[in-house]
Amino acid sequence: MPRALCKKGLFQKLIDNSVNFLSINNLYIGYNAKIGANSTIYPGVFISGNTFIFNGVTVEVGAVIKDSVILEDSTIKSYSVLESAFISSGAQIGPFARIRPGVAILEGAKIGNFVEVKKSVIGKNTKASHLSYIGDSIVGDGVNIGAGVITCNYDGVKKYSTIIEDGCFIGSDSQLIAPVKIGKNSYIGSGTTVTKDVPEGSLAISRMPQRNIDGWALKKMKRKMAKKQKQGEA
Repeated sequence: MPRALCKKGLFQKLIDNSVNFLSINNLYIGYNAKIGANSTIYPGVFISGNTFIFNGVTVEVGAVIKDSVILEDSTIKSYSVLESAFISSGAQIGPFARIRPGVAILEGAKIGNFVEVKKSVIGKNTKASHLSYIGDSIVGDGVNIGAGVITCNYDGVKKYSTIIEDGCFIGSDSQLIAPVKIGKNSYIGSGTTVTKDVPEGSLAISRMPQRNIDGWALKKMKRKMAKKQKQGEA
């Protein structure tokens, strides 16, 4: 664990360099970390290792950052964990996101709450806003990744890659079984399991057709009530 940056003089040096601290209590910054001007650091933040935070970055409450580079005007929202990551300018991470080693988040991308990214490149202005796992993947620019999307990169023996090209829409609760490539400007219907490459500009969908059984719930309720009535008479 790095030594805490706890001496008033060291904090004062950062403050003199126009770093904004909401409070210097309950805050840890390793001696090797660098923080640029006009950045704002909230309480409860833990910054360690060779971390470089450029100008105008906001790091909110409880974020943990180790050995990472965060470029200008990015926001690390509350309780996100970053390790050996590269965050480009204007990106937003979190809250409650986990960025594991080997990840590059490019300009304007958004990684939202409860999203985990591992050993992947996330393209410019791409959004994965909630509840997803992206591993061993190359994701292009302007991609929308819906809630509950998983790149299935591990078969129990080997890791495989997923490629999602520019402009794709990945519907919620989809699974991409690597190795697989989603062609440019394609759509993946919600709930789809993708097991083979999707050509550019295509729609992939693997849901079973919906079937409605009329009166099924009502009949079940009547049987349940009749059973209770019979038990009461016994």
